[in-house]
Amino acid sequence: MGAVIKGANRNDHKLMRQTLQAIPVKRPKPTRRQPQHLCLDKGFDYDEPRALAAEFGFTLHLHTRGEEVRARRHARAKARRWVVERTHSWLNRFRSILIRWTRKPANYLALLHLACGIITWRHALPG
Repeated sequence: MGAVIKGANRNDHKLMRQTLQAIPVKRPKPTRRQPQHLCLDKGFDYDEPRALAAEFGFTLHLHTRGEEVRARRHARAKARRWVVERTHSWLNRFRSILIRWTRKPANYLALLHLACGIITWRHALPG
């Protein structure tokens, strides 16, 4: 998992390159038989994220703006929650991450990595 921190007033799609470059594990080359997928929500519906997905070799899954509303009107189905929204919900349980108390960005990033490690450890345990 890669993480980048900036102010709350920055759009997510502006930090996409830094986030993809922050992934610490080297990815295997995507092939036709083993593509690598990138799921984004409608906040990334711009040309720049599409170009970055192609540059990094991802198969892009992107909801365009208004697509979910149109699908819900026709199918009368519930909106699908993305994995990233669920993960943000789990991260909000850590108070020191929910409200940034530390002044140094490196300390906040370390807390973010620690919280992600704890979440991963909890979900890897049996039962």
